[in-house]
Amino acid sequence: MTTVREATFALLEAYGMTTVFGNPGSTELPMFRDFPEHFRYVLGLQESVVLAMADGYAQATRNAALVNLHSSAGTGHALGNLFTAYKNQTPLVVTAGQQARSILPYEPFLFAQQATEFPQPFVKWACEPARAEDVPAAIARAYHVAMEPPWGPTFVSVPIDDWDRECDPVSARRMFARNPGDPAALGEAAAALAKARNPVFVVGAGVGRDGAWDQVIALAERHQAGVWVAPLSSQCSFPENHPLFRGFLTAGREAIVESLGGHDLILVLGGPMSLYHVEGFGPHVPEGADLWFIGDNPVHAAWLPEGNAVVANCRLALETLLAGPAPVRRDPPALLAPLPRLDGSVMTDAYLLQQIAALRPKGSIIVEEAASSRGAMHDRLPIVERDTFYTTASGGLGYGLPAAIGTALARTGDKVIAVIGDGSSMYAIQGLHAAAQLGTPVSFVIIKNGRYEALHSFGRKFGMQSLPGTQLPHLDFCALAEAQGVAARRAETAATLDEALKWSFAADVPSLVEAVVD
Repeated sequence: MTTVREATFALLEAYGMTTVFGNPGSTELPMFRDFPEHFRYVLGLQESVVLAMADGYAQATRNAALVNLHSSAGTGHALGNLFTAYKNQTPLVVTAGQQARSILPYEPFLFAQQATEFPQPFVKWACEPARAEDVPAAIARAYHVAMEPPWGPTFVSVPIDDWDRECDPVSARRMFARNPGDPAALGEAAAALAKARNPVFVVGAGVGRDGAWDQVIALAERHQAGVWVAPLSSQCSFPENHPLFRGFLTAGREAIVESLGGHDLILVLGGPMSLYHVEGFGPHVPEGADLWFIGDNPVHAAWLPEGNAVVANCRLALETLLAGPAPVRRDPPALLAPLPRLDGSVMTDAYLLQQIAALRPKGSIIVEEAASSRGAMHDRLPIVERDTFYTTASGGLGYGLPAAIGTALARTGDKVIAVIGDGSSMYAIQGLHAAAQLGTPVSFVIIKNGRYEALHSFGRKFGMQSLPGTQLPHLDFCALAEAQGVAARRAETAATLDEALKWSFAADVPSLVEAVVD
């Protein structure tokens, strides 16, 4: 016989989950007795930071990451970024401590009441095993459910006294779950695409998750179809310097219809086109347009307001479409006019992002959470290589800074650049401590405009010129970084900006640039 703990760690090793992200509490400690020397424990100073680091790591490795939280209190702290992981479709196995089974009837201190209900609906599956002996099997099931498309978090609550109980070992199983899509439906889509007069593509994060970068480029070139990025997409899915690239759809019904007007076929890949941020009216699709959606999330397919949906892995489905009928002859769309370069006479976020694009190392990864600068980033910081951009799909704050650390832990050969708003950074600023302790060479670039600028921009949509509680005076990000062991420089002019960015991008330890923008 072996212990529950030994059986669980054997499973984790078999599944490639030897990095554990956590912030330990009393009910979790027995899990880490005789912690394997070749495992790695990544400490975050707050559970939301822990969850986001694991999210970044899991997305970069394309394998579920293990998160260990503390009963209800720690799980509650992590819920905001658990919501983001759910929207990101990130595979995570989240474990949380529970008090000893023998005292649960007395509602003991630091126990979790209704433990499996608390993280819902933002987990795909949740369990508190009926017996201690069932814990390893629950962990195995949690892993497979997390990795079954659409990926997402799962949750297992483990009582403190379960880890030392004896149980039978649980064998690690393999599961193959990539869905190639219904052949007849894909054949119909391929035929419609081939005969369309003026097709257009809309690509979402699922293209990146499914590794379909090359296939979507090939299909767009074959059909001379312009390519838009789906609203609020959280990953890169098409090179933004490609002649067929058209831009980014706005998360509003009327704006989407206007952008796609004149096209008779719309092929949506890997993410919802109809993701709205504001109320809209009228049609969801331009008049006369046939719409096809292909993605691995049946929920996206179910609430597609118009058109046809095929639930499938994007890469496999695109390979089927590439083997479809030859298209009619079409002229390529006109090239987009390049924007004139900014001279830096005014230190704006657009100029900052332009300089990041000019100075960043080749192959570097951008992790972004700067909502008010997203438009400037689209204009000035093109993403041109696969798997080099990540952001939050939920809109929740406190994700980007720690997610960049998790990404850097997984992608040790690549420079990671975290582009973070000053307001956003304060939701997870203690993540800098983890970066310093781990030595991850992340370049943290804080866009300092002194307020929640995204709220001011959104407020103007409601005719509000003055908003309470949105100013952020007296924040010193260099001091905050240095207090946690991260070297920092402030840039307030174009000349000092280039110098600071070059210094940070060349650093082999974490560094921070506080960019003060007008």
